[in-house]
Amino acid sequence: MSDLHARYNDVEKEIDAENFEEAITGLTAIVEEDAGFVLAHLALARVYTKTGQHDLAIQHAEKVCELEPTDSFNFTALSVTYQRAWAGTEDQQYIAKAEEAMAKAHAMG
Repeated sequence: MSDLHARYNDVEKEIDAENFEEAITGLTAIVEEDAGFVLAHLALARVYTKTGQHDLAIQHAEKVCELEPTDSFNFTALSVTYQRAWAGTEDQQYIAKAEEAMAKAHAMG
């Protein structure tokens, strides 16, 4: 296992313990070192959602779809991120974006 994967596994423990600031610090360091580390971007989307930082969550969820545009799971995760952004902000734009991302996921099905 690479050093980045080991560090990622350590960060997952921080997320499980709800140590979100530590997790953000660790995940940010990982993506600074390897901008293509998809799992770290997915985890950042999750953590930023949990901390109400929806714009940052969306940035990372969208990045995952850019990095792996043929993986339907990524578009499902993006849809969920948009749905949670809507729930946190009631900004209607997120509903349309969530539906669009889910449609892409289903089209790949």
